[in-house]
Amino acid sequence: MQLTGSEILVECLKEQGVDTVFGYPGGAILNIYDALYKHSGEIKHILTSHEQGAAHAADGYARATGKVGVCMATSGPGATNLVTGIATAYMDSVPMVAITANVTLPLLGKDSFQEVDIAGVTMPITKHGYIVKNVEILADTIRKAFHIARSGRPGPVLIDITKDVTAAACEYTPMTIQQGERVTRYTREELMLVAEMIHKAKKPYIYLGGGAIISEASAEVAEFAELIDAPVCDTLMGKGAFDGKSERYTGMIGMHGTKTSNLGVSECDLLVALGARFSDRVTGNPKKFAENARIIQLDVDAAEINKNIRVDASLVGDLKKTLTELNACLSKQEHPEWMAHITELKEKYPLKYDDENLSCPYIMQEIDRVTNGEAIITTDVGQHQMWAAQYYHYTKPRTFLSSGGLGTMGYGLGACIGAQIGQPDKVCINIAGDGCFRMNMNELATASRYNIPIIQVVINNQVLGMVRQWQTLFYGKRYSQTVLKDKVDFCKVAEGLGCTAIRVTKKEEVAPAIEKAIALKAPVMIECMIPEDDKVFPMVPAGAPISEVFDGDDLKRQS
Repeated sequence: MQLTGSEILVECLKEQGVDTVFGYPGGAILNIYDALYKHSGEIKHILTSHEQGAAHAADGYARATGKVGVCMATSGPGATNLVTGIATAYMDSVPMVAITANVTLPLLGKDSFQEVDIAGVTMPITKHGYIVKNVEILADTIRKAFHIARSGRPGPVLIDITKDVTAAACEYTPMTIQQGERVTRYTREELMLVAEMIHKAKKPYIYLGGGAIISEASAEVAEFAELIDAPVCDTLMGKGAFDGKSERYTGMIGMHGTKTSNLGVSECDLLVALGARFSDRVTGNPKKFAENARIIQLDVDAAEINKNIRVDASLVGDLKKTLTELNACLSKQEHPEWMAHITELKEKYPLKYDDENLSCPYIMQEIDRVTNGEAIITTDVGQHQMWAAQYYHYTKPRTFLSSGGLGTMGYGLGACIGAQIGQPDKVCINIAGDGCFRMNMNELATASRYNIPIIQVVINNQVLGMVRQWQTLFYGKRYSQTVLKDKVDFCKVAEGLGCTAIRVTKKEEVAPAIEKAIALKAPVMIECMIPEDDKVFPMVPAGAPISEVFDGDDLKRQS
């Protein structure tokens, strides 16, 4: 079967089960878009307002579904506009294939119009990158790219195709794609050593990361927690991997984690890290992190073992398979005194906020109540992100999508669109601060163009809230370039971009606004006005031990 490179690309996408791509056309990629036009009944294309929005949408689609997300852009600035989204996916281990087209082969390396070495640009932020200069290898390259993106520790892969390859023809042979097996790289002796360490522990704690979601290991994690009778904390990326309403759950760990999690991990005698990488936002001072504990790390990526924290034992492999084998080696443990102590900490140090005024914690609790905890929540980055993590109960995986590693302002709206496309039966809500919303609010036009029923909640305090919080606490209240008060009217902007807009200024207006937005089944922006000096607590100062966690009450006692 003789096909052009563009037709081969489309056929390979169909082979991989791709039903949606997100992108923006241009000169170098026109042949590919022409082929997509001819297959529009098989692969849906979502035209975003900006290429960065396409990358974030592919990311959100991947996180919400577990499939590989696909985005496309033309050469030069189109390709470079994908970079932030690719880096976001790389830092959070999101399976993505980014497809770009470049100038023709004779023009490569000559500073041609809209020429950029995008494979070189993205080399540090992709699992692998390809430049395809021969149509004969195109199909195999695409298949390899998808395999790399989804296998092991997932991540983004770039395929850059010269324009002449998209037009050239060659023989195409269809293939049936085989999913890879879950692999492990540890010995029976290493497995039994870990089981023995667990059996000897008196005060075990489970520290849960995003790997538990990626490997679909939620059931195995729940069984493990019951077997070893331990409390469970999670990272931002691990939200939903363990039932947030469980009595064992103690909340997030780290810089804005709960006092219970931070103090409990500091007291435990065994810390079991499941699909977590000991990031600086979790550990604080690494020399004093869990210093009373022996540490076990289970991770698919051998490079993460002993990278940030020295561990006493490790098992390298897919977490679902590893936990299945480990659980089979364990007998039921009981630690009543330890669990009672953790319960006391939870009762002594609950999350709390000033409930007199409209606030983001209250808004998140109302969203939780109205949606019965069944929504997919995406976020941007900052105070609202932490409040969304703290005050909504995530009981299922793939329901909290946020930029954890890169901390990308402007991520959430595109991701919410991608999540809604991937999970059309779910209520999808993006939580953004006013600073983040300014970054990519043009993607509301994408939502209105396709009538994608996302709900964009803007937490508007008219400042860059998280940066201002640091300026308040550590920079003598010198608010350098963090005040956003101007003449921008977000409701008018949203309406101008084709969406319904609702402004909320009182607590009693929150629930009706959410209910109305859900009922409309159309894109809605809800702007919520909150005080400029609301702060996220608890908090651990950067570089301090997590045992030094403090909250608003602690600050009042010190002043």
